[in-house]
Amino acid sequence: QAQTVESGGGSVQAGGSLRLSCTADDFTVNWRAMGWFRQAPNQAREEREGVACISATDGDGLILYSDDVKGRFTISRDESKDTVYLQMDDLRPEDTGTYYCAKKHVSSSCGTYFYFYGYDSWGQGTQVTVSS
Repeated sequence: QAQTVESGGGSVQAGGSLRLSCTADDFTVNWRAMGWFRQAPNQAREEREGVACISATDGDGLILYSDDVKGRFTISRDESKDTVYLQMDDLRPEDTGTYYCAKKHVSSSCGTYFYFYGYDSWGQGTQVTVSS
């Protein structure tokens, strides 16, 4: 099954920044709506929370953020590299968790809300730890 490959996690102090990257070997990231999800410690897989989503390059251009990251996180694409990024600034301890990238199962648009079961091709995740 196709999977994404996430990278860029690490440990930072509160107020710091990280940039996560998401690519895929078996599908074209540019052609799909792509989302980032966070799984906090002790949270089940199905409880992963949507953080950001960017619609496909030929989609409606919609970008979606969860309320807790608006103004701090920025999702973007580099079409030449077929890669999606999540720039995370002003990190807080509550941002700690494993971050996963996934593609929208059917639609090329992010829509207006996050739904775990609407995504597939989950990667192995990348760990983000923010200390106070």
